[in-house]
Amino acid sequence: MIFAIFSRQLNSERTKNLFQELVLFLKEEGQTVLVHENLYHEVKEKEDIGSFKSLDGKRKVNFLLSLGGDGTILETLSIIKNTGIPVLGINMGRLGFLASTVQEEYQSAIKQLLKGKYSISSRTLLQLDSSEKIFDYNVGLNDFVIHKTETSSMITVKTYLNGEFLNSYWADGLIIATPTGSSGYSLSCGGPILFPGSSSFAITPIAPHNLNVRPIVISDQNVLSFKVEGRSHRFLTSIDSRSESITPNVEIAIKKADFCFNLIRLEGQNFHTTLRNKMMWGVDRRNP
Repeated sequence: MIFAIFSRQLNSERTKNLFQELVLFLKEEGQTVLVHENLYHEVKEKEDIGSFKSLDGKRKVNFLLSLGGDGTILETLSIIKNTGIPVLGINMGRLGFLASTVQEEYQSAIKQLLKGKYSISSRTLLQLDSSEKIFDYNVGLNDFVIHKTETSSMITVKTYLNGEFLNSYWADGLIIATPTGSSGYSLSCGGPILFPGSSSFAITPIAPHNLNVRPIVISDQNVLSFKVEGRSHRFLTSIDSRSESITPNVEIAIKKADFCFNLIRLEGQNFHTTLRNKMMWGVDRRNP
């Protein structure tokens, strides 16, 4: 099998040693190893080790191993795009909600992959369509956000559902979250948790001026479009961790992408267990 390895950076001796051990372990298991170009200089024994910048489907890759936190997994989307390559996150960050395999268990995790003891959690993606190019890659795993600039007053986000007026959000901004992203920024702004596979988006206002404006959930079969008004001549848009400033003249719309992100779940891992363990969901010391 062919394993590709990606990481933003190896910023400590511990992470560098883990990377070296991982490459060596895969080779000892008789697997083909490709590493992202920003890691290639860290490979000590470069014999039979290839490198890549992106994975476009021309090279058959069985698994992508993401070394880092959840932000690193978000970055893998722009590398694998619509190839469908399954991604396993080995957590070297803090929360590890998506990157659910701890560093100490990477060998066990890889052996499970080789034995086929895993499942695929297909995650909905959102796609941005705009009248002007905003991002180099316009697909996101977590969320799309419209936000005021740092020093400006609140903005009004006029929102349309399939071309019909839905609501005007007078707020600091608006979040459109996938089920995967519903446990991130949207949740911190009072949005609901959506289970993977729920075929829905959450629309969550950021610090709305009207107290009767609440987050809502819609089917992901809908197309959302927006018109932004405010005192400032610019506002911010972001997809996952990528952010750009644009003018109100740019037309923007959000819809479900026509492909999914395949996240690997090992045996014993599931969404509600992760919620309880990582986010203390439902934990009450009075009811152990």
